[in-house]
Amino acid sequence: MDIEQEIEIIKRGAVDLISENELRDKLKKAKSEKRPLRIKLGLDPTAPDLHLGHTVVLQKLKQFQDLGHTAIFLIGDFTGMIGDPTGRIEARPALTKEELLQNAETYKEQVFKILDPDKTEIRFNSEWMESMSAADMIRLCAKYTMARIMEREDFKNRYTNNLPISIHEFLYPLVQGYDSVALKADVELGGHDQIFNLFVGRDLQKAYGQESQVLVTVPLLEGTDGVNKMSKSYGNYVGIDESPDIMFGKLMSISDELMLKYYVLLSDITMDAFKTLNDDLKNGKIHPRDAKVNFAKEMITRFHGGAEAEAACMNFEKIHREKEIPDDVEVVRLKKENDTVWIPKLLLDMGMVTSTSEGKRMIGQGGVSVAPIDAGSMIKITSESMAADKVDGEIFKVGKRKFKKVVFEDKQS
Repeated sequence: MDIEQEIEIIKRGAVDLISENELRDKLKKAKSEKRPLRIKLGLDPTAPDLHLGHTVVLQKLKQFQDLGHTAIFLIGDFTGMIGDPTGRIEARPALTKEELLQNAETYKEQVFKILDPDKTEIRFNSEWMESMSAADMIRLCAKYTMARIMEREDFKNRYTNNLPISIHEFLYPLVQGYDSVALKADVELGGHDQIFNLFVGRDLQKAYGQESQVLVTVPLLEGTDGVNKMSKSYGNYVGIDESPDIMFGKLMSISDELMLKYYVLLSDITMDAFKTLNDDLKNGKIHPRDAKVNFAKEMITRFHGGAEAEAACMNFEKIHREKEIPDDVEVVRLKKENDTVWIPKLLLDMGMVTSTSEGKRMIGQGGVSVAPIDAGSMIKITSESMAADKVDGEIFKVGKRKFKKVVFEDKQS
């Protein structure tokens, strides 16, 4: 593959490429020296599970890997203790070293569902940061100015609105940037919201006498609600370790417009195939629902296997077609108050009954059912109480025609 073809693959779905000419020069130099480029992607292990939103940038790393370059997956166990201030109006709560390392183990397992383990370097930034002395940290801080740090939008907004900024938060972009120095990164990947941190890496490499890295950013992926970025706190995520049936149900619930974005950012189909798909959708040659089925199967095949994808599709059809559950079930988002849910109150909060008394009566008459995404049929509810984790994400049916899906958000969020 020639360099221009490589660049076109790298540009697919990217927001920023800084800069294309620099990348072209690096690729030419790497070919002439017969060495791969070093491609860095860092993630802080602040939560135990990865979702499809994380895999957008992992897919970009895999594209570089497939082109023969070295993929470096950096686990930010040190930066995780600082807490990324990106987009925050307050400091992140601190996690312990033990919590971060426990989460890191699950990251290591999950990323290899996308990356080739034999061609991936797994690194931890505690390797170089924990051995850095106080004097070394002062020297690092001397490489950057407060004026540049305050150009960062979230710091600027917090300062303008008299919101507190802790000194340790200023260290985050410096440490992330120094990671690129320690790893001698040729290219750094990240979400578009990370652009400031990635630029710090470029500047620090230059300050330490290295050639500046190229930056490639990808867009933030909207969750299944089509509004907020995919996040567990919003309840709109699709976890890569979730069961095939749950993944299939969630992906079938996305809008037609969002489906196309998911294809561009997550699917392995070529851009020519995507153009054909887009044309066929516009011309009515393929129904959006069928396109979603194909996409859902591709994602589940990637993370669970082909047989599991087919089984999930069959289960979904059995529930939604044989039980006549509509594809566009309204999603109701509620705050999670307790670990146990009183169903009559839940039905009232969802607007499916007019009172808790009506909810109790409907349950007693066998008129309330739940359609778990990972079950083969609807189940009548006979108990007035259920565990919250059994309710979250499920479709409720009251009577013959009322269907709604409940998604819980943590009370503190």
